[in-house]
Amino acid sequence: MAKIPIDLTKGTLKKVEKPQENVIIGIDLGTTNSLVAYMSDGKPVVVTDHIGKNALVPSIIHFERADSIIVGQDAIEKLVTDPENTIFSIKRLMGKSYQDVEDYKRFFSYQIIDNEIDSSLVKVRIKDKFYTPTELSSQILRQLKRRIEKTLGTEVDRAVITVPAYFNDAQRQATRDAGKLAGLDVLRIVNEPTAASLAYGIGLDNEMTQTVAVYDLGGGTFDISILKIEHGIFEVLSTNGDTFLGGDDFDKAIQDYWIKEHGFEINENPSLSQELRLAAEEAKKAFTHTEAFEIEVAGVSCRMTKANFENLVTPLVERTLVACKNALKDAALAIEDIDEVIMVGGSTRMCIVQNTIANFFQKKLNNTLNPDEVVAMGAAVQADILAGNNKDILLLDVTPLSLGIETVGGLMDTIIARNTKVPIKAGRQYTTSIDGQKNLKVAVYQGERDLVADNRKLGEFVLRGIPPMAAGLPKIEIHFLLNADGILKVRAKELRSGVEQTVEMRSPYGISEEEMGRMLLDSIQNAKGDMAVRALIEARTEAQNVVLSARKFLKQNAAILTEEETNITTSLVLELEKATKGTDKDLIHKQMEDLNEYTTPLAHRALDINIADAIKGKQL
Repeated sequence: MAKIPIDLTKGTLKKVEKPQENVIIGIDLGTTNSLVAYMSDGKPVVVTDHIGKNALVPSIIHFERADSIIVGQDAIEKLVTDPENTIFSIKRLMGKSYQDVEDYKRFFSYQIIDNEIDSSLVKVRIKDKFYTPTELSSQILRQLKRRIEKTLGTEVDRAVITVPAYFNDAQRQATRDAGKLAGLDVLRIVNEPTAASLAYGIGLDNEMTQTVAVYDLGGGTFDISILKIEHGIFEVLSTNGDTFLGGDDFDKAIQDYWIKEHGFEINENPSLSQELRLAAEEAKKAFTHTEAFEIEVAGVSCRMTKANFENLVTPLVERTLVACKNALKDAALAIEDIDEVIMVGGSTRMCIVQNTIANFFQKKLNNTLNPDEVVAMGAAVQADILAGNNKDILLLDVTPLSLGIETVGGLMDTIIARNTKVPIKAGRQYTTSIDGQKNLKVAVYQGERDLVADNRKLGEFVLRGIPPMAAGLPKIEIHFLLNADGILKVRAKELRSGVEQTVEMRSPYGISEEEMGRMLLDSIQNAKGDMAVRALIEARTEAQNVVLSARKFLKQNAAILTEEETNITTSLVLELEKATKGTDKDLIHKQMEDLNEYTTPLAHRALDINIADAIKGKQL
């Protein structure tokens, strides 16, 4: 039986897109909402839901069971009914450690885990499973992929994904990995301000020269970028901002006000916390068109005026002004040098934001496009350029495959991601894993897979003469320098001693198009398996470090631990060691958490005793 598509909102036949071949999609992966767009007849089109009404996909993930996950609009009600198993604002955790978000953890209703090993990335516990923000973000990307494939009637596997301009390397890599896990070949990570400029058509005219300020205040992040656009070339003169400042913080200001005013106890009541948070979000939106707001939460009438709200959030808006001033200073520009101010992000709808920024830049703001959709539209334009459909904008040369080094467990640690503009210099710091280690082998690889065994080896060398130190103490900086001709130089330097070595590798372009295509295809087809293997190896490596630390702690503090404490700690260590021999990464994380939870109070007590002994008899 033939299916007749009907637009339920208008009662008319619905236009069906013809299947597109080799389409590259644009994705705005947002803190509060996410969107997907594509180019149709030369214009960006944001994909809506099945009734053609809502383009926004709430960035919310609910776990009903391990094998049943709800993403988007249907997950919103679960924030109140099942808050512990409902994830929101996951973008705020991308590329972050537990220490980065510890002061803000009360905002989240789900459990954030600290593994207490160096600055390892934060994990989220749902029931008895542990997830990284990358894995959780991939669920949102999968939902967007399904939505656009249903609209276009064809499978898509290539995408451009936007990120805040102020995202660091770890956050960008986490975003790229999320795309890979969702079955997408991420051709480019694009800064949101650049995407917004493209959506407004700025830079599409080769004769146009403009200096543009892009003010981007989203749900969880803020950045301000100053761009010079000339002859179709986008040059970022400066960027500033805060990856932990956005609409969520405005909601939190209202929420904290009501908690203080009415004495709400939310620490042991995540459902009430979420109900308050959603009510606060509703109030914030209402103040764009009303002077007062009232809502009932848990039988209590919560009120607020617009003037009260603006007084509460003025410090947040002032923080964005500080960033604007710094961006102008870094670009060596004055306010009058800015030709246009573009407003991006749903949070820019707030009257206090618009009035403050218009006064600061002394210009009428350009906010004619939907601030929620403009970044996704720009990502689609960028995707169209990459597809070769727009010849007017010059794309600088890029490195075609990722470059990185081998780390513990045979993993590939990417230092320069594929499609990075060249020339480029990038580096990271590493350390030793064995006490007294004097030499470090640096093996350089090219490819997109998580295991070096699946990538192409470019060469290796040994950094010799590292002063013998305890594992983890040496600071070894690995720098990749890739010039415009594709010649790669790798420099390794031990920062404490100054020991250094530089080696020139073969050109990363010395690979056929067929082989490059095969490597990219392999990376997509094996993404899920690769990520699972990487997660298991990382869990085992982390657990081994925890075991070593625990055994050292027992030995050093034997005199101050009771027999029971020693026995329990030893038993937990043995359980963790047993788990590392298996293939269940979640069990390894659980055993690590159990050990950390039990030994943390012991460590604090031992520290207090050792400090007391050290200062005994000394005058302070």
